[in-house]
Amino acid sequence: MEREGPLLSSEEVESPINRVVFKIQKSVSMAISQARQRIVQGFVVFSVTFFLLWIAAFLYGSFYYSYMPKAAYSTPVDYYYRTDCELPGSFKCSHPVANISLMKNKKHVLTFGQSYRLSLQLEMPESPVNQEIGMFMVKATCFSQDGGQVASSARALSASSSHFGMLRYRSDLVKTLETVLLFPAFMTATAEQKQVLEVELFSEYTDDPYAPSDTAIIEIMSNKVQIYSSRLVINAHFTGLRYLLFNFPLISAVVGVSTNFIFLSALFVLSYLRQVLKLRQKPEELTPISPQAMTQRTML
Repeated sequence: MEREGPLLSSEEVESPINRVVFKIQKSVSMAISQARQRIVQGFVVFSVTFFLLWIAAFLYGSFYYSYMPKAAYSTPVDYYYRTDCELPGSFKCSHPVANISLMKNKKHVLTFGQSYRLSLQLEMPESPVNQEIGMFMVKATCFSQDGGQVASSARALSASSSHFGMLRYRSDLVKTLETVLLFPAFMTATAEQKQVLEVELFSEYTDDPYAPSDTAIIEIMSNKVQIYSSRLVINAHFTGLRYLLFNFPLISAVVGVSTNFIFLSALFVLSYLRQVLKLRQKPEELTPISPQAMTQRTML
């Protein structure tokens, strides 16, 4: 029988296995470190992006609420009758008058430079008096804080008008049929025989920044008109950028936040590159100068 070759020792057999295990451990540790590094980098990028996006949204929101005035404002109108007159039956002292404040929370309702539409809504019963009263005047006057008259408006109106100054004509047969059909609603007070009239006081009213309007006086120039309730409605008439912001809020928000985000990102990238360049230049400035270089500089 032939002799067998020399047997390998246990150390010689284990050394290749240890090398393989060591390589595997090294590759695993490198993969774990790279994964950790990528996770940290991703978290930093996500945090910076979220922070810049939040700042961009905050800037757009601050601009929107500071630049955009209130689109609509409504307040009830309470009338009183003048009694400070010589003759008790005087027409000037008997018509309804209302004093309305144009301030809310110590702030002006009207924004300077913005045009508004002021209208008066009158809830009036379909009574024979209002049917026969004919035309009457509704006058509105705005006053500043010092009592000076800012603007005045007067509109002619029929007592039975909803939009064009006249009540909707309905024949006696239609009224009778309506009364019969809606009799249960009339009896339970869930419906009333009334109409809402809207009077446009100012079509494009712009407040004066040097003499802003604080109060408005509304006078109904009739001593026979019958009114259930009344409200002053103020609607802003937007143009230009305000028109786009109000009528297309979602598109405007996306464009505004995106613009702010791009601008902030550019500033952040530029500042980051500047800091990196500074860090790269500092080691070169701090490198020690050899004595030979010093002697060459002194000789020069």
